[in-house]
Formats: sequence, structure tokens, C-alpha cells
Amino acid sequence: MSITPELVDVLPAHTFDETRLLSWLQQAMPDFGSRLEVKQFQGGQSNPTFLLDTDSGRFVLRKKPPGKTLPSAHMVEREYKVIRALSENTSLPVPKARVLCEDSEIIGTPFYVMDFLEGRIVSHSALRVLDCKERLLAHHSAIDTLAELHSVDVYAVGLGDYGRPEGYVARQVSRWSKQYLAAKTDEMPEMDKLMAWLPKNLPSTDECAIAHGDYRFGNLMLAPDKPEVIAVLDWELSTLGHPLADLAYYCLPYHLPSDIPGMRGLKGEDLEALGIPGEQEIIARYCAKTGRESIADWHVYLAFSLFRLASIVQGVYRRALDGNAANADALDVGKRASLLAETGWKIASAGALT
Repeated sequence: MSITPELVDVLPAHTFDETRLLSWLQQAMPDFGSRLEVKQFQGGQSNPTFLLDTDSGRFVLRKKPPGKTLPSAHMVEREYKVIRALSENTSLPVPKARVLCEDSEIIGTPFYVMDFLEGRIVSHSALRVLDCKERLLAHHSAIDTLAELHSVDVYAVGLGDYGRPEGYVARQVSRWSKQYLAAKTDEMPEMDKLMAWLPKNLPSTDECAIAHGDYRFGNLMLAPDKPEVIAVLDWELSTLGHPLADLAYYCLPYHLPSDIPGMRGLKGEDLEALGIPGEQEIIARYCAKTGRESIADWHVYLAFSLFRLASIVQGVYRRALDGNAANADALDVGKRASLLAETGWKIASAGALT
């Protein structure tokens, strides 16, 4: 497994007018230069992402996918807003946002450009590609960074209007129920059960923070030479929301099987031998960093996170069937939605975890 982002020639479904892009960037970014070479990052499932190699350095472009997309999905404008606010007003590790283009006439869909950073991305939280002594420290850095994100004053950084400050889980259940139904291809009984159970079993407390929405190792960049997070990437699903939903999502691998390709699960692994922390250690460190005594309704956050991920994966599958998914293996990825839903329903129906 590579720990540097994989680059490929631009996929046929995602080609655009590079000459027109160059002309726009020369206007939007002073001293941009006259050279533009474009490659596509492979591995993501949502907004196509490209490396721009130019006379003035390397940059990353993220755009909405081509074709018809689900309602309220792929909002690159929101990604740009949050990373710009965080890069300019906090010490959180995010790339510097450069420019946003909302004109679909330039390359077919809106896009934004940010700085390229050199580092390591490890998609599986077992972190096997790292030295054993780095793995615990990498997990600690990831949780410390998450705690720091959730401690940001949303109003002080200009993100008070980035979402509604209350009712996040309820709204997300409603949103992803609609998204799932819009992308539905086959019957999935566990999704129907979760859609009925979740609105009746919402968390007993409500909180507001910047919620990343997809906080996992595949969206974290580690420094080239140490197990430290230097960039949090892919803010497509971010909003004002409940911070514990982010934490539960980060902990999903502990509840997913390690023996199914692509699931990136840790269930069945010898965590001590791997040198990585268990779920309770992760929770305890997060609580210590955020001043919490404990977490109530943990099973609700887990069930919700699995339900939401199943809906997202189903959307990936539907886009693959429609021919405009961002990743070449999206058809295989989409088939995993049912396993996520089954795991979510198992946790929900088991009740509160001890």
C-alpha cells in the first residue's frame, strides 16, 4: 500500500478544458505562469481532485463531479469556505485556500484551488505501512487534532452561519434518508429499520462545533518524517454539528471486520500487537482533551455514523452505475453499503453499550 497519494492520468469521465482553466488561473492568481500539467488523484469517492503542476508551484484543484448529482451534495463552495476560515484564523493543520470559481463555464463545474502539501496518507487505521513505534503517536495526533477542531469558536472564525447550531443528528438522519432513497437500487431492510429507529433514539444532549463529517486516516496527511497530522483534507461533508458524531465515525473501524477487503476494519485484529490504541483509549483521550467526564448514548452515535456512511456508499454505487463516479473502483465500493447498514442495525438493536 502506497503512503503517497496515487496520481493517474485524468479519467475520461473527468476531462475538462485545461487551456481555459489555465487562462482563468492566470487572471485569478498573480504570477501563476504559463505552464499547467494536470494529473488526477485516485482513491477518493466524491469530488474529483487534481494535482496542478505549474511554474509557480504545485496546487490541488477540487471540483464537483460531472453529470447529475444528488441534492445538496458535492458543495465545493462550502469546502473552500471552511478551509479558508480555518487556515486564516486558527493553527489547525489545513491547506491554504487560494481561489474559488463558481462559474461552471470554465471547466464544467465549480472548483477551488488550494496549496499542495508533501506528506503521507495512510487509508487504513491499522497503520501497517508505518513503523510500529509511529502508530500510537499517529492515532494520538489524529485525536488531538479532532479535539482541537471541536474546540474552535465558530463565531470567532466567521463560521457562525456554516450550519444550524442545533439538531444536527436529527437533520442528518433526515438528509441521509432522503439521499439514500434517491440513490436506492436494491432493497436493504436494515436501512429501513435504521431510518425508523434513529429519529426515535436521538442523542440526549445537543452540542455545536465544526464537524468534519469524514474524519478518518484516509483524509489526514501525516508529516513525511514523523507521525504528526499536518493536514486535514476533504471537508465536503463538514458543517456545524455534534462533535461526538465525528468521534464515532473515527471509531467505526473497531466495529467493522478486518477480513473484508475495502472495509478497513479493525474487528478481529490484535490491537496490542499492532501497537494501536483500542476504542476506549481513543474515547478517553478525546474526553481528556475536551474536558468531558464521559459520553452518553455512544451506541446512537455509532449507529447513526454507520447509517450515514451506508447512505454515502450507496450514493457512490449509484453514481458508478450512472457513469460519473470519481474513483475507478466505485462499483465495488458501493456493494459494501449493506454490510454497513447491517452493522449499524446490530448496534442500534443491542442498545446502550457498557
